[in-house]
Amino acid sequence: MTFHPLDPLTSTEFSHASSILTREKGVADGWRFASIEMLEPSKAAIAGFSAAGTVPDRAARLVVLNRAENSTYIAVVSLTTDSLVSWTHVPDVQANFTVDEWEECDAILRAHPEVIAALTQRGITDLDLVFIDTWTYGAALIPEKYAGRRLGWSDIWVRAQAGGNPYAGPVNGLHFVIDVNSMQLLEIEDSFSVDRPEIMGEYVPHLIPERIKNASRRPPRKPLDVVQSDGPGFEVDGHLVTWQNWSLRVGFNYREGMTLHALSYQDGDRVRPIANRLSFAEMVVPYRDPSVDHFRRTAFDIGEWGLGFMTTSLELGCDCLGEIRYIDAVMHDSHGQPYDIPNAFCVHEEDNALLWKHVDHDTGAEVRRSRRLVVSFHVTVANYEYLVYWRFYEDGNIECEVRATGIMVVTHLAEGQAHPNGTLVDNRTYAPFHQHFIVARMDLDIDGPENTVYRSETQIQPISESNPHGLGLTVANTPMEIEGHDDFDWNTQRTWKITNENSTNSLGTPVSYKLVPGGAIPSFFPPGAPVLERAQVIGHTVWVTPNDPEERWPSGEFVNQSSVDHGLPEWQKAGRNVRNTDVVVWYVFGIHHITRPEEWPIMAADVVSFWMKPASFFDRNPALDVAPSASAHCAPGGDHAGHEHH
Repeated sequence: MTFHPLDPLTSTEFSHASSILTREKGVADGWRFASIEMLEPSKAAIAGFSAAGTVPDRAARLVVLNRAENSTYIAVVSLTTDSLVSWTHVPDVQANFTVDEWEECDAILRAHPEVIAALTQRGITDLDLVFIDTWTYGAALIPEKYAGRRLGWSDIWVRAQAGGNPYAGPVNGLHFVIDVNSMQLLEIEDSFSVDRPEIMGEYVPHLIPERIKNASRRPPRKPLDVVQSDGPGFEVDGHLVTWQNWSLRVGFNYREGMTLHALSYQDGDRVRPIANRLSFAEMVVPYRDPSVDHFRRTAFDIGEWGLGFMTTSLELGCDCLGEIRYIDAVMHDSHGQPYDIPNAFCVHEEDNALLWKHVDHDTGAEVRRSRRLVVSFHVTVANYEYLVYWRFYEDGNIECEVRATGIMVVTHLAEGQAHPNGTLVDNRTYAPFHQHFIVARMDLDIDGPENTVYRSETQIQPISESNPHGLGLTVANTPMEIEGHDDFDWNTQRTWKITNENSTNSLGTPVSYKLVPGGAIPSFFPPGAPVLERAQVIGHTVWVTPNDPEERWPSGEFVNQSSVDHGLPEWQKAGRNVRNTDVVVWYVFGIHHITRPEEWPIMAADVVSFWMKPASFFDRNPALDVAPSASAHCAPGGDHAGHEHH
């Protein structure tokens, strides 16, 4: 394993970073380490390391919370010199929630006599079946009497049986408001109740009734094995992954989870940079149901909680198939102590059907099968799982895919009660409509850092003497000169080209990668809606800014309990130049989730993706040199049963 300055913090470094604050500022009991992350070296420092082996200082950035004072501090420590570099109080903000706080809320509430009494009043006495899920409390909705507190609000769920699905048993109209610093129960909201209907909300095999298992009549699956007898075609050295002509580094932090760095492509004798850094910078999940059970249910899964904290080990299930290599990760708890996430990232190769093919009348067929390299990680955020796949192709394409699975939130209904903001998925049970907005932050360096983003649109050429049949199409490419935002347009098939105007292919065309949108959804919020005001990024498909390492979070760093958007809208007031400079492209995509009964009691993966495709980046098809598959793997003959002959 070869060290690189972009390698994530190790267990020893997490402990070292927290110990510096304990020593210098007394950060210990009564405090929480909300986040500890590596302070990534600058591009110049990385270039110096690559060129001359100059190792930059190893540093960490920490956000810590003094619980007694409800005050938040940002610290930077040097791990190289064992010193505190800076210590800054940030007034009137709330740091991200931690997993420890979530667990402590559960323990405090389930032991609280008033909670026990409220549950007993509803006939709930077996606390082993009770599941308490505490969410952050959006600032725009915080009652004035609780202003200035670190707040959570809790849902209550009850399993029908031991090991059962808790999300099949909502306790409607009962919620707890808690001060998460003092762990004080502030209020029990008991607004209404609904008799629990008879439903089938189980997904674990031994709990599914036999009548349902037998009804499907599905024949047993036959084995489908992926075997690479000579081993995989890629290599993993620490956090460096190389495959065919691709090279990239895998990073990790508490907030974004997996990050990708230094993406390049070996094109003949040239190593050509494509992206400096790719990640997800925010995820906004608003529930579109104004009822008392759901009006506060808007999650900033990245800013309020952090994908790193939610990353799950891929050793726990059959998540990847084939000849796999795993990369481990390390995270920390709110005491600043490290813990391991074995097999956090999966790296593997996949067959991907045909890459290219042509059958010539005289010379016959030339066929090439496609392969792709997949780098993935999975997160569990309460009831949902998000499965993230970055895929790299032999023709230079990059695909980013997200799959959402898990269990939908549901609400029970009274007999005959309307449910305009959700779909009936079981007996007297509906799942609210909601949305999943994901913001990809892409620091692209197409043949170098000086790039320009062009809006590319297809235009209809009017019928004229030179176009008598109306067949003509043209493409208009308009450069973005000043930072701003843009929206998807179906009518013009709008895409965005990230272009290096200083580099051309052999045909004299400036080189580009094209962002091909997918999963681009509108916000569907009326003007003035608090969620849209708080997360303005979801109001547009693409945002473009000049690269600033301080501008990482599109809705601001401290989104927890924030009512003002201190991210992209504030940054873009400066009106900075984005022509022929180092730019960041922010792409907003996701799932407009109009719920279905076919997604209950567990949701088959819903898939969204977008692509980055070379557009004049290469001189010709870069996959022209892919070799034919070995004949043993595509032999003719065999069982022809079911083949149709013409």
